[in-house]
Amino acid sequence: MEKSSALIMFTLGLGMIFLGWKVQGLPPAITGLGFLVIAANYWKVRKD
Repeated sequence: MEKSSALIMFTLGLGMIFLGWKVQGLPPAITGLGFLVIAANYWKVRKD
């Protein structure tokens, strides 16, 4: 369950970065980067 949550957050982060690039907006890209960092941390902590 934890890995699937991390994968969903990772996918959402990539989508937000793509959206930020597409509309040339910084806030969605920063949010997407934040999602990627949180997902990576969540994956690392919940790996056991």
